Amino acid sequence: MSAEIPHQAISRGFWREVWVRFRRRKLAMAALIYVILLAIVALLSPAIAGTRPIVCKYKGRLYFPAMAYFNPRWENEIFFRDKFRKRYVQNLKRNDPNSWAIWPLVYQDPYRRVTKDEWPGHPGNPTGADGKPNRYHLMGTTQEGIDVFAQMVHGTRTALLVGFVSTGIAAVIGIIVGALAGYFGRWVDILLSRLIELVMCIPSLVLILALIAIIENPTIWHVMAVLGLTGWTGIARLTRGEFIRLNNSEFVTAARALGARGLRIIFRHILPNALAPILVPISFGIASAILIESGLSFLGFGTPPPHPSWGSLLNAGRSNLQMWWLIVFPGLAIFLTVLAYNLIGEALQEATDPRLREAGK
Repeated sequence: MSAEIPHQAISRGFWREVWVRFRRRKLAMAALIYVILLAIVALLSPAIAGTRPIVCKYKGRLYFPAMAYFNPRWENEIFFRDKFRKRYVQNLKRNDPNSWAIWPLVYQDPYRRVTKDEWPGHPGNPTGADGKPNRYHLMGTTQEGIDVFAQMVHGTRTALLVGFVSTGIAAVIGIIVGALAGYFGRWVDILLSRLIELVMCIPSLVLILALIAIIENPTIWHVMAVLGLTGWTGIARLTRGEFIRLNNSEFVTAARALGARGLRIIFRHILPNALAPILVPISFGIASAILIESGLSFLGFGTPPPHPSWGSLLNAGRSNLQMWWLIVFPGLAIFLTVLAYNLIGEALQEATDPRLREAGK
């Protein structure tokens, strides 16, 4: 009688194990869903709130005027020639009775006040303290009569863009500098470590304020560049430590024995194994960048007008304390977004911690 061979469970890969451990944390999963929803809102913001058609047929051709919310240069020249002046509802039918259009869910513009009967049967946006939340304006209006909901929706794009672009710049610089310092060591490590310490001494906020004072027309891209160029030091130090730990591993020694060159070993062999703990400061960095941009906009030094920003709404509410909706809604959005990224970073830290994996927690 032959002995039965015990069934061996197939071991899960590292990233699958990380995902299983991450998924057990309900708050982290809720935060991840919230961030995904924010990204969807940012991508579909022209279709959610706006006064430009999502798609329209005009004089026998299809156009997508709502794309101008992403970039004003994307608005077709025919609407300038026909003197639409950003008023599409009346001008489409007046210039072409056979035209048709698909409109956003909410007819409100993040850059200007909607006037009376601009949309048939719709009252004009109230201004000042009269702009309390109502059935036409779910989050009220600003002092100038601009719909807060529309600004919140389009401000989501600004917040996520600042977070991802600035942290992306910081991640690229930090990973390259940390990898070179940790792999080559010796004088390379000494020089790059001194560079990291030097950049750590430069405060981001002071550098941004100085840049705004020097540049004649600062844009949000300048802010993102400064945040990225000064926020990479933590990622670099962590990457350096991981490369020092993995530099003498068996798989690295085997790669050297097979004749692999330095750059191939760095990016093909060591970096994939060092990437897990690096994701943690990247998640925290996105939250920090969003918070810094909101703080700058709150102080009046952030996203230049007329681009909508959550911090700019807070700034408007600071000078009009009776307009509580200008403080509550953008403040809640900033709080929840920063909290979500911090929860994701904390969950990643626990999911990628080998000590917790070995303990079976």
